[in-house]
Order: sequence, then structure tokens, then C-alpha cells
Amino acid sequence: MFELPSMWNLIISTLVFFIAAWYIHRYLDEQGIPKGVTRGILVFTLASLVSWGAGELVDKISGTPPVAQADLSQLLKATGQPEP
Repeated sequence: MFELPSMWNLIISTLVFFIAAWYIHRYLDEQGIPKGVTRGILVFTLASLVSWGAGELVDKISGTPPVAQADLSQLLKATGQPEP
């Protein structure tokens, strides 16, 4: 049956995002890189990638299948739509 990503995925990936962003900010401060839009985008992008990886790891450990692999007929049944 069609399953959404687990609640653990959401909780862990959110926590990991903020922790990763904090460490990346701290590292860039130590390197003397000035604050600005480019640095903010870099921090956001790197923290998002780390967070996404942590979420994938949680799903792999818990055995939750990826949403993209769900069968179209199962998705249509789950949403109550008629099959084409």
C-alpha cells in the first residue's frame, strides 16, 4: 500500500537541518568568510543536503519505502480517483 514518509523522517531531518546549519555557520565564521546572500544560500543548500541524507537514512533504517516507487494504481486507489 502507498505510504508517506515516516514521522521520524520529518523529526530527524528537521533537527539535523538546524544542527548542520549551525555548524556550517560556525565553520564559515572561523574561515573568515564574510556574511552575505551567497553565504546564506550556501549554508541553506548544504544544510538541506545533509538533512535530506539523514531523512533517507531514517527511512532506510525503518524500512519505509520511497514514495516515488509507489505503483500508480495504488496511488489512485489511495486518493479515491478512478483508474484511466
